[in-house]
Amino acid sequence: MTSGSAHRRAIICTGNPHKVEELGELLAGLDFAFSALPADAVLPPETADSFVGNARIKAEAGHDSYPDAWVIADDSGLIVDALDGAPGVWSARFAGDGASDQDNVDLLLERLAGTPDAERTARFACVLVAIAPDGSEHVAEGFVEGVVARAPAGDSGFGYDPVFVPLGHTESFAELGSHAKAQLSHRAHAAQALRDQLGELSA
Repeated sequence: MTSGSAHRRAIICTGNPHKVEELGELLAGLDFAFSALPADAVLPPETADSFVGNARIKAEAGHDSYPDAWVIADDSGLIVDALDGAPGVWSARFAGDGASDQDNVDLLLERLAGTPDAERTARFACVLVAIAPDGSEHVAEGFVEGVVARAPAGDSGFGYDPVFVPLGHTESFAELGSHAKAQLSHRAHAAQALRDQLGELSA
């Protein structure tokens, strides 16, 4: 990666349009022209037992399909202490394959129904894997601590945002909105770590 080249192509390897938009904003300024996978793209199954493993599966598939572009993939999820780390890597399909965000949130709240407020601690985790056209890999991760609320609140964001209250706040990610989330979230921390790595390459 050199400072003289402009607008390198970068494919964000996800079928989630919310993630494409959020990552594009968080990684803005890196001199990349971001694009999403085609609508008919088929992503490989996320069969790893770790966030980095699942992100790598998607990034390697993207690199195979777009060897001349940078590819960036993420895997993220909610880790709830009272549920022994669940939903974890199964966050997107906690309530089963094809589950909606609402299905997953409903099951989470059901599982935590009898859990005292003091024991509803959780954290969001995000791992980003970027693969350059030369095949070199760059891994970054980010976390944000918080608690799981007893009921959804707010209409911004996606996934578990309506029930996750970050540490030091009284409102959920969905209530705080995209601007605050861009500064606080696990994905924001991972994106900053990746920006730092890629920025060093162009220095």
